[in-house]
Amino acid sequence: MAGGASLPVSNLTRLSGGANMESWSFDWGGAGYVLRRAPSADMMAGRPFGHDVEAALVRAARAGGVLAPEVVGDLAAEDDLGTGYVMRRIEAEVNPAKILGDPPTSLIADLAREMARIHDIKPRDDIALPHMDTAAALADLKARFEAYGGDRPIIALAIKWCEDNLPSPAEPRLVHGDLRMGNVMVAPSGLAAVLDWELAHWGDPHEDLAYGCMTVWRFGHIDKPAFGCADLPSYFAAYEAESGRTVEVDRFRFWLVYRTLWWALGCIQMGDIWRTGVDRSLERAVIGRRTSENELDLLLLLEEDAPEAERAAVMLDPTVPARRQGEPSSVELLEALREWIDNDVKARTEGRDKFMAAVAMNAIGMLIREQENPVVQHDKALADDLLTGRQTLATPGLLARLRKTALIKLANDVPKYAALTAAQKAWTAPIE
Repeated sequence: MAGGASLPVSNLTRLSGGANMESWSFDWGGAGYVLRRAPSADMMAGRPFGHDVEAALVRAARAGGVLAPEVVGDLAAEDDLGTGYVMRRIEAEVNPAKILGDPPTSLIADLAREMARIHDIKPRDDIALPHMDTAAALADLKARFEAYGGDRPIIALAIKWCEDNLPSPAEPRLVHGDLRMGNVMVAPSGLAAVLDWELAHWGDPHEDLAYGCMTVWRFGHIDKPAFGCADLPSYFAAYEAESGRTVEVDRFRFWLVYRTLWWALGCIQMGDIWRTGVDRSLERAVIGRRTSENELDLLLLLEEDAPEAERAAVMLDPTVPARRQGEPSSVELLEALREWIDNDVKARTEGRDKFMAAVAMNAIGMLIREQENPVVQHDKALADDLLTGRQTLATPGLLARLRKTALIKLANDVPKYAALTAAQKAWTAPIE
């Protein structure tokens, strides 16, 4: 490691999570550290900047008062460990479920403060980050959608909405790009660190403001739209007090829709990454099925623009699958496999292996539910109609059709997703 010394490390442990980058915790010279590195050289191909720029950015953010980790060294070619850098380990909680179960009272104010400090940083020559042009970025998302088949109607609906509601350019500032629960560390006294800077760029600060408020990043606390820990007025007021800038509600909504759309396509991309062999991890493939979370969230965000008559329509609950008989079906064999992993494999593992056993159980659960309640979510003709505006949410019956597909698909993929329960209550009526 550049600038380091040759001493043995101890307690080397792969940290759970990290679908894009690996993180390893270790002790060295009597202190704790975390190594952040790419799983393979191919994973850095096509990225707007490398780990050298990312490390420089984290150092600059910390120098600007942001609660960023302390970078203490960079990997060198002679280390033969790929690309990455080493940070001092911070002892605080990162698990969103634990944080949001009992968040510090100051948490939303802390998040607003750190965001304001990040956004105080203007473009500078010594931090070689990309500048985001919103119109060009949206066009790129549309091109990616077409490359993936262009056949998911709700995604097409969101692309058209973003095209029709594109905001005027904003004064560029540093945008973290991934500031959400899961990428922050929290102590009992409040926010302890802002992590994972790989998506940083110069752009519209409202992008950061909205991203952490996506339903998927509230981790079940959907009644608290600001990071899962507060209401939006409190969040906006705290940010305005810290930054001296006004939150524009329409611009905030645009970015909430845009980043939900972005993550929907990001999940589809995970499947392509797995298929090409760049990363054949089970976690990568399973994340590829989380597009359905974002599709439901997009529909919930966009349906407020539909006519009242379309929004008021309700559907009947789906029927319950019939009781199985005879020899074990393919579904029952999958159930047996899932139970074996749960009772035998998972019980004898720990750390990342235990985490991956849970991922395997989730994957099998998806297959079981999809066998029992199949749904066709691909419709190229409808997607084309929505992209061109030939059909809209004012088209009679379209909203109900999209709702039904979104509910069934998400119930198959992630049945415990909190927004699913809320949507089912709002959109369906029980069979009498």
